[in-house]
Amino acid sequence: MPSVERQVHRDREKDMKKKITVLALSAALFSLYLPVEAQQPTKIPRIGFLFVNFASSTPARYEAFRQGLRELGYVEGKNIVIESRYAQGKVDRLPALLDELVRLKVDVIVTTGPSATRAAKEASVTIPVVMSGDIDPVGSGFVASLARPGGNITGLSSFSSELGGKRLELLKEVVPGLARVTVLGTSTVPGNAQALKDTELAVRAFKVKLQYRDVLDAKDIEPAFRAAGKERSDGVLVLTGRVLNFHRTQVVELAVKNRLPAIYNTPEFVEDGGLVSYAANANDLYRRAATYVDKILKGAKPADLPVEHRRSSS
Repeated sequence: MPSVERQVHRDREKDMKKKITVLALSAALFSLYLPVEAQQPTKIPRIGFLFVNFASSTPARYEAFRQGLRELGYVEGKNIVIESRYAQGKVDRLPALLDELVRLKVDVIVTTGPSATRAAKEASVTIPVVMSGDIDPVGSGFVASLARPGGNITGLSSFSSELGGKRLELLKEVVPGLARVTVLGTSTVPGNAQALKDTELAVRAFKVKLQYRDVLDAKDIEPAFRAAGKERSDGVLVLTGRVLNFHRTQVVELAVKNRLPAIYNTPEFVEDGGLVSYAANANDLYRRAATYVDKILKGAKPADLPVEHRRSSS
Protein backbone atom coordinates (compact mmCIF):
# COMPACT_ATOMS: atom_id res chain seq x y z
CA MET A 1 0.00 0.00 0.00
CA PRO A 2 2.74 2.44 0.82
CA SER A 3 4.32 1.72 -2.56
CA VAL A 4 1.04 2.49 -4.29
CA GLU A 5 0.77 5.80 -2.45
CA ARG A 6 4.32 6.68 -3.46
CA GLN A 7 3.49 5.96 -7.10
CA VAL A 8 0.40 8.15 -6.93
CA HIS A 9 2.45 10.88 -5.34
CA ARG A 10 5.07 10.61 -8.09
CA ASP A 11 2.36 10.76 -10.78
CA ARG A 12 0.90 13.89 -9.20
CA GLU A 13 4.34 15.51 -9.14
CA LYS A 14 4.78 14.71 -12.85
CA ASP A 15 1.39 16.19 -13.67
CA MET A 16 2.21 19.32 -11.67
CA LYS A 17 5.57 19.70 -13.42
CA LYS A 18 3.84 19.37 -16.81
CA LYS A 19 1.34 22.04 -15.85
CA ILE A 20 4.11 24.33 -14.64
CA THR A 21 6.04 23.75 -17.89
CA VAL A 22 2.96 24.54 -20.02
CA LEU A 23 2.26 27.68 -18.00
CA ALA A 24 5.88 28.78 -18.31
CA LEU A 25 5.86 28.26 -22.07
CA SER A 26 2.56 30.12 -22.37
CA ALA A 27 3.93 33.02 -20.34
CA ALA A 28 7.06 33.12 -22.50
CA LEU A 29 5.07 33.12 -25.71
CA PHE A 30 2.76 35.81 -24.36
CA SER A 31 5.72 37.97 -23.38
CA LEU A 32 7.09 37.62 -26.91
CA TYR A 33 3.71 38.51 -28.39
CA LEU A 34 3.35 41.79 -26.52
CA PRO A 35 6.44 43.50 -28.02
CA VAL A 36 5.32 42.43 -31.50
CA GLU A 37 2.01 44.15 -30.88
CA ALA A 38 3.75 47.22 -29.46
CA GLN A 39 6.06 47.42 -32.46
CA GLN A 40 3.27 47.37 -35.05
CA PRO A 41 3.93 50.50 -37.19
CA THR A 42 1.42 53.30 -36.80
CA LYS A 43 0.17 55.02 -39.92
CA ILE A 44 2.13 58.18 -40.69
CA PRO A 45 -0.09 60.92 -42.17
CA ARG A 46 0.70 61.92 -45.74
CA ILE A 47 0.20 65.44 -47.03
CA GLY A 48 -0.05 66.09 -50.74
CA PHE A 49 1.40 69.50 -51.63
CA LEU A 50 0.43 70.64 -55.12
CA PHE A 51 2.43 73.37 -56.85
CA VAL A 52 1.31 74.90 -60.14
CA ASN A 53 4.82 76.11 -60.98
CA PHE A 54 8.37 74.92 -60.25
CA ALA A 55 9.75 74.39 -56.75
CA SER A 56 12.13 77.30 -57.35
CA SER A 57 9.28 79.75 -58.03
CA THR A 58 8.33 80.47 -54.42
CA PRO A 59 10.62 78.49 -52.09
CA ALA A 60 10.01 80.80 -49.12
CA ARG A 61 6.31 79.95 -49.12
CA TYR A 62 6.91 76.20 -49.02
CA GLU A 63 9.42 76.65 -46.23
CA ALA A 64 6.89 78.76 -44.31
CA PHE A 65 4.41 75.86 -44.53
CA ARG A 66 7.01 73.37 -43.31
CA GLN A 67 7.93 75.75 -40.50
CA GLY A 68 4.26 75.93 -39.52
CA LEU A 69 4.18 72.14 -39.28
CA ARG A 70 7.33 72.06 -37.16
CA GLU A 71 5.83 74.60 -34.78
CA LEU A 72 2.91 72.20 -34.33
CA GLY A 73 5.20 69.31 -33.47
CA TYR A 74 5.46 67.57 -36.83
CA VAL A 75 8.79 66.14 -37.98
CA GLU A 76 9.09 65.12 -41.63
CA GLY A 77 9.86 61.44 -42.01
CA LYS A 78 8.97 60.73 -38.40
CA ASN A 79 5.33 61.66 -37.83
CA ILE A 80 4.47 63.31 -41.15
CA VAL A 81 5.29 62.79 -44.83
CA ILE A 82 4.94 65.50 -47.49
CA GLU A 83 4.38 64.37 -51.06
CA SER A 84 5.22 67.41 -53.23
CA ARG A 85 4.15 67.57 -56.86
CA TYR A 86 5.01 70.31 -59.38
CA ALA A 87 3.06 71.12 -62.55
CA GLN A 88 5.97 73.28 -63.81
CA GLY A 89 3.63 75.97 -65.02
CA LYS A 90 1.47 73.57 -67.05
CA VAL A 91 -2.08 73.42 -65.73
CA ASP A 92 -2.90 70.43 -67.92
CA ARG A 93 -0.47 68.38 -65.79
CA LEU A 94 -2.46 68.94 -62.60
CA PRO A 95 -4.99 66.07 -63.09
CA ALA A 96 -2.19 63.51 -63.53
CA LEU A 97 -0.37 64.82 -60.46
CA LEU A 98 -3.55 64.61 -58.44
CA ASP A 99 -4.11 61.05 -59.62
CA GLU A 100 -0.70 60.23 -58.12
CA LEU A 101 -1.65 61.80 -54.80
CA VAL A 102 -4.99 59.99 -54.73
CA ARG A 103 -3.25 56.64 -55.39
CA LEU A 104 -0.86 57.39 -52.53
CA LYS A 105 -3.94 57.81 -50.32
CA VAL A 106 -2.81 61.15 -48.92
CA ASP A 107 -4.75 62.38 -45.91
CA VAL A 108 -4.82 66.04 -46.97
CA ILE A 109 -4.03 67.99 -50.15
CA VAL A 110 -2.63 71.52 -49.85
CA THR A 111 -3.13 73.66 -52.95
CA THR A 112 -1.01 76.65 -53.94
CA GLY A 113 -3.44 78.60 -56.07
CA PRO A 114 -6.95 78.60 -57.54
CA SER A 115 -6.00 76.48 -60.56
CA ALA A 116 -4.65 73.77 -58.26
CA THR A 117 -7.72 74.01 -56.02
CA ARG A 118 -10.05 73.63 -58.98
CA ALA A 119 -8.15 70.54 -60.13
CA ALA A 120 -8.22 69.08 -56.60
CA LYS A 121 -11.96 69.68 -56.37
CA GLU A 122 -12.48 67.78 -59.61
CA ALA A 123 -10.16 64.95 -58.54
CA SER A 124 -11.84 64.05 -55.25
CA VAL A 125 -14.86 64.98 -53.16
CA THR A 126 -13.62 63.08 -50.11
CA ILE A 127 -9.94 63.93 -49.60
CA PRO A 128 -9.70 67.14 -47.51
CA VAL A 129 -8.23 70.09 -49.40
CA VAL A 130 -6.55 73.08 -47.73
CA MET A 131 -6.21 76.28 -49.79
CA SER A 132 -3.08 78.26 -49.02
CA GLY A 133 -4.59 81.56 -50.17
CA ASP A 134 -7.12 81.52 -53.03
CA ILE A 135 -8.41 84.81 -54.40
CA ASP A 136 -12.16 84.21 -54.38
CA PRO A 137 -13.07 80.71 -53.12
CA VAL A 138 -16.79 81.48 -52.94
CA GLY A 139 -17.03 83.04 -56.40
CA SER A 140 -14.91 80.21 -57.82
CA GLY A 141 -17.33 77.64 -56.40
CA PHE A 142 -14.81 76.00 -54.08
CA VAL A 143 -16.80 76.64 -50.90
CA ALA A 144 -20.42 77.53 -50.16
CA SER A 145 -19.37 80.40 -47.91
CA LEU A 146 -16.35 81.50 -45.91
CA ALA A 147 -18.11 80.77 -42.62
CA ARG A 148 -19.52 77.40 -43.70
CA PRO A 149 -17.44 75.83 -46.50
CA GLY A 150 -19.81 72.87 -46.68
CA GLY A 151 -17.59 70.42 -48.58
CA ASN A 152 -14.11 68.92 -48.53
CA ILE A 153 -12.33 72.27 -49.12
CA THR A 154 -11.30 74.92 -46.59
CA GLY A 155 -8.22 77.01 -45.82
CA LEU A 156 -7.32 80.61 -46.45
CA SER A 157 -8.49 83.36 -48.78
CA SER A 158 -6.21 86.17 -49.91
CA PHE A 159 -9.01 88.14 -51.55
CA SER A 160 -9.78 91.57 -50.18
CA SER A 161 -12.14 94.23 -51.53
CA GLU A 162 -9.45 96.79 -50.78
CA LEU A 163 -6.88 95.32 -53.20
CA GLY A 164 -7.86 97.15 -56.38
CA GLY A 165 -8.30 100.52 -54.73
CA LYS A 166 -5.10 100.30 -52.71
CA ARG A 167 -3.05 99.25 -55.72
CA LEU A 168 -4.38 102.15 -57.77
CA GLU A 169 -3.72 104.49 -54.86
CA LEU A 170 -0.10 103.36 -54.59
CA LEU A 171 0.39 103.60 -58.34
CA LYS A 172 -1.04 107.11 -58.32
CA GLU A 173 1.45 108.09 -55.62
CA VAL A 174 4.23 106.97 -57.93
CA VAL A 175 2.65 108.60 -61.00
CA PRO A 176 0.75 111.70 -59.81
CA GLY A 177 -0.71 112.32 -63.28
CA LEU A 178 -1.97 108.76 -63.63
CA ALA A 179 -4.76 108.69 -66.23
CA ARG A 180 -4.46 105.37 -68.11
CA VAL A 181 -3.62 102.00 -66.57
CA THR A 182 -3.09 98.69 -68.34
CA VAL A 183 -4.29 95.74 -66.26
CA LEU A 184 -2.67 92.37 -66.91
CA GLY A 185 -4.48 89.22 -65.87
CA THR A 186 -5.39 85.68 -66.91
CA SER A 187 -9.10 85.11 -67.50
CA THR A 188 -8.88 81.33 -67.05
CA VAL A 189 -7.62 81.67 -63.47
CA PRO A 190 -10.45 81.31 -60.92
CA GLY A 191 -10.96 84.61 -59.13
CA ASN A 192 -9.51 86.76 -61.92
CA ALA A 193 -12.94 88.15 -62.86
CA GLN A 194 -13.60 89.24 -59.27
CA ALA A 195 -10.17 90.83 -58.96
CA LEU A 196 -10.75 92.79 -62.18
CA LYS A 197 -14.22 93.85 -61.03
CA ASP A 198 -12.78 95.02 -57.72
CA THR A 199 -10.23 97.13 -59.58
CA GLU A 200 -12.86 98.60 -61.89
CA LEU A 201 -14.97 99.66 -58.91
CA ALA A 202 -12.07 101.76 -57.64
CA VAL A 203 -11.60 103.59 -60.95
CA ARG A 204 -14.09 106.37 -60.25
CA ALA A 205 -12.35 107.47 -57.07
CA PHE A 206 -9.02 107.83 -58.89
CA LYS A 207 -10.38 109.05 -62.22
CA VAL A 208 -8.33 106.69 -64.35
CA LYS A 209 -9.12 104.63 -67.42
CA LEU A 210 -8.40 100.91 -67.40
CA GLN A 211 -7.42 98.73 -70.34
CA TYR A 212 -7.45 95.00 -69.64
CA ARG A 213 -5.04 92.66 -71.43
CA ASP A 214 -5.58 88.92 -71.12
CA VAL A 215 -2.33 86.98 -70.71
CA LEU A 216 -3.11 83.32 -71.35
CA ASP A 217 0.39 82.29 -72.36
CA ALA A 218 3.97 83.54 -72.17
CA LYS A 219 3.73 84.69 -75.77
CA ASP A 220 1.02 87.18 -74.73
CA ILE A 221 3.25 89.10 -72.31
CA GLU A 222 5.34 91.16 -74.73
CA PRO A 223 2.35 92.10 -76.98
CA ALA A 224 0.51 93.27 -73.87
CA PHE A 225 3.33 95.69 -73.03
CA ARG A 226 3.53 96.86 -76.65
CA ALA A 227 -0.19 97.59 -76.56
CA ALA A 228 0.24 99.48 -73.28
CA GLY A 229 2.86 101.66 -74.97
CA LYS A 230 0.65 102.35 -77.99
CA GLU A 231 -2.26 103.24 -75.72
CA ARG A 232 0.01 105.62 -73.81
CA SER A 233 -0.61 103.94 -70.50
CA ASP A 234 0.89 105.67 -67.49
CA GLY A 235 1.30 102.47 -65.54
CA VAL A 236 0.61 98.73 -65.26
CA LEU A 237 -1.33 96.78 -62.67
CA VAL A 238 -0.67 93.03 -62.51
CA LEU A 239 -3.36 90.68 -61.23
CA THR A 240 -2.82 87.15 -59.95
CA GLY A 241 -2.10 84.64 -62.69
CA ARG A 242 0.14 81.61 -63.03
CA VAL A 243 1.62 82.78 -66.37
CA LEU A 244 2.52 86.24 -65.09
CA ASN A 245 3.82 84.89 -61.77
CA PHE A 246 5.89 82.21 -63.45
CA HIS A 247 7.45 84.70 -65.88
CA ARG A 248 8.08 87.38 -63.28
CA THR A 249 11.52 88.33 -64.55
CA GLN A 250 10.25 88.93 -68.08
CA VAL A 251 7.33 91.03 -66.82
CA VAL A 252 9.60 93.19 -64.66
CA GLU A 253 12.14 93.67 -67.47
CA LEU A 254 9.45 94.67 -69.97
CA ALA A 255 7.99 97.16 -67.50
CA VAL A 256 11.42 98.75 -67.11
CA LYS A 257 12.14 98.61 -70.84
CA ASN A 258 8.87 100.36 -71.66
CA ARG A 259 9.29 102.82 -68.77
CA LEU A 260 5.99 101.78 -67.26
CA PRO A 261 5.68 102.00 -63.46
CA ALA A 262 4.01 98.76 -62.35
CA ILE A 263 2.38 97.45 -59.21
CA TYR A 264 2.34 93.71 -58.69
CA ASN A 265 0.26 91.06 -56.95
CA THR A 266 3.08 89.36 -55.03
CA PRO A 267 6.28 90.54 -53.29
CA GLU A 268 8.32 88.11 -55.40
CA PHE A 269 8.02 90.58 -58.29
CA VAL A 270 9.70 93.23 -56.16
CA GLU A 271 12.38 90.76 -55.13
CA ASP A 272 13.04 90.26 -58.86
CA GLY A 273 13.44 94.00 -59.41
CA GLY A 274 9.84 95.21 -59.66
CA LEU A 275 8.71 98.58 -58.34
CA VAL A 276 6.05 97.85 -55.71
CA SER A 277 3.53 95.19 -54.70
CA TYR A 278 0.42 95.06 -52.57
CA ALA A 279 -1.00 91.71 -51.48
CA ALA A 280 -1.63 89.42 -48.56
CA ASN A 281 1.46 88.17 -46.75
CA ALA A 282 1.97 84.92 -48.69
CA ASN A 283 4.40 83.37 -46.22
CA ASP A 284 1.94 83.97 -43.41
CA LEU A 285 -0.81 82.31 -45.45
CA TYR A 286 1.29 79.20 -46.01
CA ARG A 287 2.28 79.04 -42.36
CA ARG A 288 -1.35 79.29 -41.35
CA ALA A 289 -2.27 76.53 -43.82
CA ALA A 290 -0.32 74.16 -41.58
CA THR A 291 -2.80 74.80 -38.75
CA TYR A 292 -5.66 73.63 -40.98
CA VAL A 293 -3.74 70.48 -41.85
CA ASP A 294 -3.17 69.85 -38.14
CA LYS A 295 -6.86 70.25 -37.30
CA ILE A 296 -7.95 67.92 -40.10
CA LEU A 297 -5.43 65.25 -39.11
CA LYS A 298 -6.84 65.43 -35.59
CA GLY A 299 -10.37 64.74 -36.85
CA ALA A 300 -11.87 68.09 -37.87
CA LYS A 301 -13.93 68.15 -41.06
CA PRO A 302 -13.18 70.79 -43.74
CA ALA A 303 -16.91 71.56 -43.96
CA ASP A 304 -16.82 72.74 -40.34
CA LEU A 305 -13.64 74.85 -40.57
CA PRO A 306 -14.37 78.45 -41.65
CA VAL A 307 -12.17 79.85 -44.40
CA GLU A 308 -9.78 82.37 -42.92
CA HIS A 309 -9.55 85.75 -44.64
CA ARG A 310 -6.15 87.44 -44.48
CA ARG A 311 -5.64 91.16 -44.98
CA SER A 312 -3.15 92.60 -47.41
CA SER A 313 0.15 94.39 -46.97
CA SER A 314 2.50 96.27 -49.30
